[in-house]
Amino acid sequence: MAQVRFDRVSKVFDGDVRAVNDLSLDVRDGEFMVLVGPSGCGKTTALRMVAGLEDVSEGEIRIDDTVVNDVDPRWRDVAMVFQNYALYPHMTVYDNIAFGLRVRRVARAETRRRVEEISRVLGLYELLERKPRQLSGGQRQRVAMGRAIVRDPAVFLMDEPLSNLDARLRVQMRAEVSRIQHELGATTIYVTHDQVEAMTMGDRVAVMRGGVLQQEGDPQEVYDRPRNLFVASFIGSPPMNLVQAQLERRDGAVVARVGEQELEVPRELVATRPGLERYVGRTVGLGIRPEHVREPREGMQRLSGRVAATEALGSELLVHLAVAAEPVLTEEVREVAGDVDAAALALLESEARSRRTVLIGRFETQERHAPDSTVEVAIDARKLHFFDLETGLGIYAAA
Repeated sequence: MAQVRFDRVSKVFDGDVRAVNDLSLDVRDGEFMVLVGPSGCGKTTALRMVAGLEDVSEGEIRIDDTVVNDVDPRWRDVAMVFQNYALYPHMTVYDNIAFGLRVRRVARAETRRRVEEISRVLGLYELLERKPRQLSGGQRQRVAMGRAIVRDPAVFLMDEPLSNLDARLRVQMRAEVSRIQHELGATTIYVTHDQVEAMTMGDRVAVMRGGVLQQEGDPQEVYDRPRNLFVASFIGSPPMNLVQAQLERRDGAVVARVGEQELEVPRELVATRPGLERYVGRTVGLGIRPEHVREPREGMQRLSGRVAATEALGSELLVHLAVAAEPVLTEEVREVAGDVDAAALALLESEARSRRTVLIGRFETQERHAPDSTVEVAIDARKLHFFDLETGLGIYAAA
């Protein structure tokens, strides 16, 4: 396999449109790297530059030690799996998988050996004589993967390969793609707008926005320590709750005032985020993951609010709680809400006008709460996040 390096790579389209801007990123040998972000963030353009389907405007792309900017796509030793499968409808599964080997004039016996070997790995061996129209969506996707894998390329490139599948099959195929990639030890760059795919599949994830890399790292690290408001609001389902809070000092402790309510910031959390001391007396963005907003529990801090809605998911209950406090409505948060749909952005703006914020909590109980009823929720204050509202950056170090 191979390493892939983006070294200050940019792509500028006509009209001075920068689809990718100064991207530096290393993809390690055998790694499953996921590029994730909303539509138009530049992730697919970055992938297409590796494949040679788009020219590089600035910077260098290396595969191992070779700069491939001017290398013809045929000689880059990469294989791409597209969103729409791109299978030949008149060919059998066998012929679709074997197509690339035949183009390269691989011997017939070797072609058969490799196709049969890969088809067994992908669970397609019994389907080799079928045509694409006789296959399910998941089977077609596996054929497309087989066609790429059988060539034994240095790098696999996958452009939203699961987006055309229904929700249940998408979950199944996430596990299948991850299993196959790790069995093969294949260097893979995978593009998706679905942050759940990114979190569950990637060895590392790279979050992009407006052509700029926002943060890269282990999925759990990105989730637990988002670099800025954009990453915080994009990664997570449901997304992180964000509300404005005034930091104050009370009896030697730092407290976050949310409207007329208060949460004491645990001393151990302040110790790991010494930069908070500089924000005492200022308004910050306070982030709380839904799993840290729970039904009332002994010994935990609480917030109260009005029930705006509930969602029963069988194993848990999502409670939407409106609290009297200003929401965080920065450009980054607006962009993520707008990418979901216009209704989500309109709801966020409505909350801002009414000076309230809706927090989502995950309850284990299935006890329903009447709409507009007032309830208390427990907050795990050890898991609070803080953001500078001017820069959008997370507040961590003291410098």
